[in-house]
Amino acid sequence: MGISALVMLGIGLGAAAILAVAARVFYVKVDPRITATEDALPGANCGGCGYAGCASCAEAIVAGKAPVDACIAGGPEVAIQVAAIMGTEIGVAEPRTANHFCTGGDRAERKFHYEGALDCRALFDLHGGDLRCKVGCFGLATCVRACPFDAIVMGPEGYPEVSAEKCTGCGTCERVCPTKVIQVFKLSDRLMHFNNDHECLPPCRQLCPAQIDIPSYIDLATKGQYAEAVDVIKERNPLPLICGRVCPAPCEAGCRRVAIGDEPVHHNYIKRFVADWEMHHPQAPPVISPETGKTVAVIGGGPCGLSAAYYLRRLGHRPVIFDAKPALGGMARYGIPEYRLPKKTLDFEIDEILDLGVEVRCNQQMGRDFTIADLESEFDATLLAMGAWDNSSLRCEGEDLDGVWKGTEFLQKRELGIKVDLSGKRVVVVGGGNTAMDACRSSLRMGAGEVTLLYRRTRKEMPANQVEIDAAEHEGVKYHLLAAPKRLIGDEKGKLTQIEYIKMELGEPDASGRRRPVAIEGSNTLMDVDVVIAAIGQRPLKDWYTKDLEERGLKLTRWNTIEADEKTLQSDVPHIFTAGDLWSGPALLIDAIGTGRRVARSIQRFLLGLDLGFPEGTFVGPQKLAVSNLVPVLGVGPRVRVSQPELQVADRIKNFEEVDLVVSPESMRDEALRCMRCGTLCYFNDEQRDAHLSGRPLRKKVGELLQNSPTLR
Repeated sequence: MGISALVMLGIGLGAAAILAVAARVFYVKVDPRITATEDALPGANCGGCGYAGCASCAEAIVAGKAPVDACIAGGPEVAIQVAAIMGTEIGVAEPRTANHFCTGGDRAERKFHYEGALDCRALFDLHGGDLRCKVGCFGLATCVRACPFDAIVMGPEGYPEVSAEKCTGCGTCERVCPTKVIQVFKLSDRLMHFNNDHECLPPCRQLCPAQIDIPSYIDLATKGQYAEAVDVIKERNPLPLICGRVCPAPCEAGCRRVAIGDEPVHHNYIKRFVADWEMHHPQAPPVISPETGKTVAVIGGGPCGLSAAYYLRRLGHRPVIFDAKPALGGMARYGIPEYRLPKKTLDFEIDEILDLGVEVRCNQQMGRDFTIADLESEFDATLLAMGAWDNSSLRCEGEDLDGVWKGTEFLQKRELGIKVDLSGKRVVVVGGGNTAMDACRSSLRMGAGEVTLLYRRTRKEMPANQVEIDAAEHEGVKYHLLAAPKRLIGDEKGKLTQIEYIKMELGEPDASGRRRPVAIEGSNTLMDVDVVIAAIGQRPLKDWYTKDLEERGLKLTRWNTIEADEKTLQSDVPHIFTAGDLWSGPALLIDAIGTGRRVARSIQRFLLGLDLGFPEGTFVGPQKLAVSNLVPVLGVGPRVRVSQPELQVADRIKNFEEVDLVVSPESMRDEALRCMRCGTLCYFNDEQRDAHLSGRPLRKKVGELLQNSPTLR
């Protein structure tokens, strides 16, 4: 017994010695910060941080491999605790939330299908059906089951709905979605997101230069959620009051109602209604990202410069707008007459942008009042967006006579307070675009006795908005078509008295796709006239282009536009960007807004030292997806388009009061109900639309599966 005890004691002492040596050899010192950090984390082990669990996340933070705010689930409170443990400070960070981009649910006629698959990932791998709707939600609720915070539920229309209050932005749902129709975004990500060909995009959105989510804001307007509708618009377009009045709506060309013989949905009626509602019911200013300390000079305060400044400010930068004119607005102020866009409306929209903290310096012209060197000493980046203010020449004898004006110069006079007496005078406007229409209609309101439009093609080829062409005619403008000016004739005092024009006929189509006008020899005709307004085209001025810019490598094209990357809008001088008409040449106001947001993205990434490129499949401007044209429109009946309320001709012709009026709430809703809330391939038919508005479920299969299958609950 004693020997046995001694043997056991010896073994125990030997083992203790071995363990003591091993402890010294294999001893690992545990950083107390890891324990403290892990205790501060919520213990959700959701994986939103990118690590296997909270313990791994704590180790990564202490090792410097992850930031102190790596824990998505814990939010800013946990980040502040962890920062204190690490001996650092943390500023305000942008919250991340999940967003679902499929509104199709069970609407698509052809979709993924595999009998027995109960998980979206399995369905994606084992599909046995038609793959036409590959951009939509499969509806098997994989993201709902995966969410560790119960922030997602399956909605009645067959796609998930995210609770912004519960969502932590952990990204779990995004990782399990095989088609990526649910994604996690920060505010800045949403503002700077551009259409991608793998997304579900309605045809109208595909054609909108600003890429506005048109069906979403129309749906919100239908439900009376006007403030939310404006928020959706302003993610892509900060000037809905202006666009609701003057945008020619190129998006309407994609409306599927045309396929059943209907007129397209009038988006402007709806956009203007909700924007006007906001003007009379001001909302809290939009959220601004944390301050970056970066400054940007925006040269040009037109729609492009204003849009760029808006997004740069919302991204946390400090833009300063320089403008050569006494007030901001560019062509929206000095080129669009008040009967189309009241200045008080324009001022309200501009003030909303400036109130975000955007500084303005008016009466400041580049090359005259400041140089590029001045800007480089004060700003981190520069945007050149001065528009296209130079008018094309008539290229005929007599253009220097008294009584011959250029289109934009004529339109500016009233806004600048320069008196123009047209009382009883005979006015001829040369051109067929919107500037020509504005000059005609303004001349009538300024007392002209007779206004004639001289255009070298037919009415069908006029580039002006059809509504403007019709309105001008209703107001009394005479159209003299298939005629081009040859010579302007004056008296001995140099005052205009006649215009000589030649008759034209249409030949083969030219580069614009319109038939080329060909002069008819010997058809020269004289017309008595007092004033001629040339409105045949515009181009950018180049008086700002100084030698120091040329020496830095900034290049101009032969059209006086700036050479820049087609997508990023960055010039050959890395810190100088361009957008709007100064890059594209004369274009629509909505195009200027679209490039303003695009250049804001490029400047943002430049300031943060990031690559300026776009993800694969991104299209930055209007681009129609061919697959959308293949969708048959079934189960949709015609609905009459709401008429535009307007002042009667007799009441408007002698003043500059706004002609087109806002529709009533009832008429707005009637027009909004015409929208089928399309996706790339899907749309609401009449039955589905009614179910959607009433809250009735459109999809039963998923609900039944979730209710009856224990594996899916």
